[in-house]
Amino acid sequence: MFISSAYAQTAPAAAGGEGGMQSSLMSLLPLVLMFVVLYFVMIRPQMKRQKEHRTMVEALAKGDEVATSGGLLGRVTKLGDTYLGVEVAPGVEVTVQRTAVVQVLPKGSIK
Repeated sequence: MFISSAYAQTAPAAAGGEGGMQSSLMSLLPLVLMFVVLYFVMIRPQMKRQKEHRTMVEALAKGDEVATSGGLLGRVTKLGDTYLGVEVAPGVEVTVQRTAVVQVLPKGSIK
C-alpha cells in the first residue's frame, strides 16, 4: 500500500573466465593484507616477548633479586626445574613457579 515493490536486477554476464578469476583474487587481497598486518603487529612481538621471558627464567641463579607476577619481591634461594625458593623477608621463604617471575631486579634493589 505505502511501500512500492522492489525488483532485483540480474547481474551482467561475465565477459570471460579470466576476468572473473582476477576479480575474485582482488576481493581476497584485503583479507590477506589484514592477516599480514595482524602477524607483524600482534603475533610476532608476542612471540619475541615469550622468547625473552623464557631465556630470563632459564638464566636465574641463586642470589638474584626477582619480582613475581603476584607482586612479591625477594631473593632466589633455591632452584628447581619448575619451582624456585624466594626469600621475601629474613627467615621467610616462599615457593613460586619459575614462570611467575616477571623481572630480575638489579642487585641491591631489596633492602
